[in-house]
Amino acid sequence: MRKHVNDNKIRDYDSVLDAEFGAPGSEERIKAEEQAYAFYSGQILKDARVGVRVTQNELASRIGSSKSYISKIENGVMTPSVGTFYRIINVLGLQVEITKARKERLCSLKKVTNAQIKNK
Repeated sequence: MRKHVNDNKIRDYDSVLDAEFGAPGSEERIKAEEQAYAFYSGQILKDARVGVRVTQNELASRIGSSKSYISKIENGVMTPSVGTFYRIINVLGLQVEITKARKERLCSLKKVTNAQIKNK
């Protein structure tokens, strides 16, 4: 990865991404996007876990996993299976919201309150 220097010039960021990771749809670009999604998702889960004051050990215990696995997910090193992902978000009081969305936002995680759960 090249080091970028801020020279205060305005750039088309699509061309920067193309130069760094290849054209959209290329194998290199797809791999970079998957890594970015894994990291971003991990950070969302970590922020939610910290927000509800659950330790990695507690979360791991509640979903039948290990602390190191939770750490790897939060750091974008591992991508959990769909089942594990749903167990994690349930423990953290989140829900998946899938909407027909703009290009840049395909889905989001949303905090669910206990009152909302009881009303369902």
